[in-house]
Amino acid sequence: MKTIPPFLQPRDCIGICAPARKVSSDEMKDGINWLDSKGFNVKESRHLYGQNNQFSGTGEERASDLQSLINDPKVKAIIFARGGYGCVRIVDQIDFSSLEKNPKWLIGFSDITVLHSHLNIHHGICTLHAPMMINLMNDKRNEEAASKIIDIITGKNIRYSEKNLNALNRNGICEGELVGGNLSLLYALAGTPSDLATDGKILFIEDLDEYLYHIDRIMMQLKRADKLKNLKGLIVGGMSDMRDNAIPYGKSAIEIIAEAVAEYDYPVCFDFPSGHIDRNLPLVLGTDVRLEVENEVTLNFLYE
Repeated sequence: MKTIPPFLQPRDCIGICAPARKVSSDEMKDGINWLDSKGFNVKESRHLYGQNNQFSGTGEERASDLQSLINDPKVKAIIFARGGYGCVRIVDQIDFSSLEKNPKWLIGFSDITVLHSHLNIHHGICTLHAPMMINLMNDKRNEEAASKIIDIITGKNIRYSEKNLNALNRNGICEGELVGGNLSLLYALAGTPSDLATDGKILFIEDLDEYLYHIDRIMMQLKRADKLKNLKGLIVGGMSDMRDNAIPYGKSAIEIIAEAVAEYDYPVCFDFPSGHIDRNLPLVLGTDVRLEVENEVTLNFLYE
């Protein structure tokens, strides 16, 4: 299990930066007001509303913003503005070493998988896979997830219990470190310094807007690289808005994933409510969890 960052206290400071796609102040205001209503101070990074084509600024500006929030001792957590694309272009410019002495919560998903994976491999810090500022309070469907984010970063342990009768689930019980994130990003990180280690761990995956044959290609890459063979368990979140060719691939995304892990005997859960879906529950990556897949699926986070 990795290091759990210190839990936040009233009036602690939460920083916001946009390491990938650009955002507007209108897209941030509801989330900022909500964080303020919960008793937190908010620090906006210098180039939060910058623009450089689709990015929130140049690579140097985006890296500088994240670095400044990492280095600022008053900032106790960083919640990212949005995903999109861009973290992989700046991750090697960031000095994360101060987080080892002064850990802080990094909160986001999708493109933020790059940072989750890099920190897990190199710096031993738990991170929070969760909705970001752009979807935190702009959509009432995220109120449950937003409340859970506050519970987690203020020290309330959480337990999820979900009715899940997906016929492709594989029953069982396991414990291990929870890792993962966006499936396409994990594929893009293969062979890089941010490549995620999966042996002996419980892997979480989710994805959005991919061709079905590409999901199969990713799963074959993970399988051939022995990323699936030695898992303790597999949790599959939303596999949303999948695309197909004129000649159908012939399997759904979850059928493709089930086929790729059919020869293994660890528990597998499909349709877990996390990812690019309306109900995007936060997951503490890097911590030990207990996964039970039966008539109900339960996920317990094993930290104090």
